[in-house]
Amino acid sequence: MGRLSIRSLQLLLIGAVAGLLVFAMLNLTVVVIPTLIAIILASALWPLVQLARRGMPTVLAAWTVLLGALLVIGGVGTGLVFSVINQWPTLVDQAVQGINQLRQVVDDLMSNFGITIDQEQIDGAIDSATTFLTSSAFGTGAVNTIGAAGSFLTSLILLLVVLFFFLKDGDRIWAFFISWTPQHFRDNWIASGDRAVQTFGSYIRGTALIAAIDAIAITIALLILQVPLALPLGVIIFLGGFIPVIGATVAGALATLVALVTNGPVVALIILAVVIVVQQLDGNLLQPVVMAQTLNLHALVILIALTAGTVLAGVVGALLSVPLTAVAWDIIKVWTGRDQTPEFGPVAQAREQIASAQDEDDRDQAHDNHSPDPDDGLENGAPEDEPSSSRP
Repeated sequence: MGRLSIRSLQLLLIGAVAGLLVFAMLNLTVVVIPTLIAIILASALWPLVQLARRGMPTVLAAWTVLLGALLVIGGVGTGLVFSVINQWPTLVDQAVQGINQLRQVVDDLMSNFGITIDQEQIDGAIDSATTFLTSSAFGTGAVNTIGAAGSFLTSLILLLVVLFFFLKDGDRIWAFFISWTPQHFRDNWIASGDRAVQTFGSYIRGTALIAAIDAIAITIALLILQVPLALPLGVIIFLGGFIPVIGATVAGALATLVALVTNGPVVALIILAVVIVVQQLDGNLLQPVVMAQTLNLHALVILIALTAGTVLAGVVGALLSVPLTAVAWDIIKVWTGRDQTPEFGPVAQAREQIASAQDEDDRDQAHDNHSPDPDDGLENGAPEDEPSSSRP
């Protein structure tokens, strides 16, 4: 009972600290969310930084990778996002019409079995959803989710600044924090940081590749079948790929509804079949090959993390909750000994870097403490050419 009570008290203290930490993070979203996004992006771009460092200085390598990423991702992404924004009201109208057609089919089927549904509640829910999706509040809320305590521009500037410093000095920043940890825990901290960078980077790169393949395949089908709004639908499918479990499903359902309204039920069924085939290939072939052990989580854990992230931080929480959960699980495996970290590798390399940095600091401190005063020899009567080692 004594041991149980002590463990219970420890769990309560840990829960209280975790709750306070979550509360503080929710009230500092203008700092926390850009920093988390910068860490994830820096992890994804870190291999390019290491490659660029082989032929150029550290600062130039960081600037090259950052500007290149902004030109590629920012330019293409901005154009695609604006194309979606410009056609978003039309897209919502088409989706609502598709829902109404499906509802009519369901009503006809249920009426044949003598089942009735309260149409007023259904109409009210559809009208409320349509009004919200087509209003300016939807776009404003989606943009301001990144920083509820500040403006989007401030968060974006902070994100770029933090991302640059992570690309430039990310390894040094982590080595500085590691140098303050106890010696007997240092290997676990080093391995945890290495696993976090690998998981974040592999998750973003793998998810982007899979989402791009899905979006291209479904967009080609939409273009072949001459479904309107094919490009915006492709962009939505790509963005939905970053939300596990439900993102790709919702985006595929939206494409099917638009095809139902504009091209009829036959084309809609073809698009639905294409979406199902692509998602099956995604789940059974692409993810095991591309993601490997990056997202080694049960579907129930992913769903719970996704729900919790959405409740706490909205759209951004839905995007960040799964990779954060994957990193947390990898760190737990490191500290519990389930992750077999090689003796020679990132741990040994980081240990050597930290030791060399500490030796350099010790030499500088020793030099400052033991460097003689030029006047000491004259005051003590020692000759000017006496070796410094014989002085006190």
